[in-house]
Amino acid sequence: MGKKIHCLTYLLLIIPPFLLTSYFFAAFPNRPESIQVSPSLASLPKQAKSWSVYPEDFYGVGGYARFPYGKVKYWMLGPEDGKKIVLIHGLSIPALIWKDVAPGLAARGYRVLLYDLYGRGYSDAPQTTYDTTLYVTQLALLMQHIKWEKAHVFGVSMGGALTAAFTANFPELVEDRVVVVASAGLIKTSDLSRTTKVMSSPLVQTLTSSWLARKFIQRLTDSANETSDKPVDPIQEIVRLQSAHLSGYNAAISSSLRDGPVRGEEDSFKSDVWKGRRLLIIHGTKDNTVPYKYAAQIQSLVNASGCDAQLVTIEGAGHDLTVSHPDEIVQNMTKFLSDS
Repeated sequence: MGKKIHCLTYLLLIIPPFLLTSYFFAAFPNRPESIQVSPSLASLPKQAKSWSVYPEDFYGVGGYARFPYGKVKYWMLGPEDGKKIVLIHGLSIPALIWKDVAPGLAARGYRVLLYDLYGRGYSDAPQTTYDTTLYVTQLALLMQHIKWEKAHVFGVSMGGALTAAFTANFPELVEDRVVVVASAGLIKTSDLSRTTKVMSSPLVQTLTSSWLARKFIQRLTDSANETSDKPVDPIQEIVRLQSAHLSGYNAAISSSLRDGPVRGEEDSFKSDVWKGRRLLIIHGTKDNTVPYKYAAQIQSLVNASGCDAQLVTIEGAGHDLTVSHPDEIVQNMTKFLSDS
């Protein structure tokens, strides 16, 4: 009888740790699956219209950098010893939006870096959340890749908000003069169009990213071009082509509207990293995408942080200032950088 009690005591001491150890081994998670990446414009056949509208060598040969979230396409223009400038494009149009500004800056002796954000143009489209962290990390890694320790950062539209977020998160990588053009970042939900709100819906994201939806958009795009006698607008056309042919594009746009820096970047503009810096804000009075009132709000926020912010107003101008007013943009940028 004593031996049985003894054995039972040992079992009671051994079994619980054994079961607990077995549980932890059984419950230990498997290694996470790698991030799925959708292809870029580079994957389309050479006869695709995108190659004539926005070819891979639009700004010269350029290069690709491979990061954990996929490949990133970039180009570098201008003399190697020039002041370094990074140009960040906006929500839907890749680096093509700088088609007149980038060469203008390079011609004035600046070293210009352009690149396509994830999900646009020739950069891959990771199946992930397109939030501010994704975008600012992309640029930080790209600057490390090309061995740039610091640069002036210029952004247009959503790229303006990214410029502010990048400055706030990586101030050591940003020179003391920054430029934002028609900058997003502070937009209130009430100022978003109904179309924008619908496009940001997860359901619409899923539907528009489907194979059937893209085929339908392809048909619409092709038929519109065939029946129109007007010359193709490369800016509008590249948006249609990406939406129709890139499986990750619509999801990237939708997630950026919902999760990205289009809204909610007040803290980036209020950050104390702006103290001692100078900011040039350029905005058009007829901007229906990012209303003109937000330019003054950005100026007020950064000035309160100790920044010297200058607002340049372009009367009667809409949202795509780098396309509609490239000479004014280049002149204001170069003057801003050269002023003592």
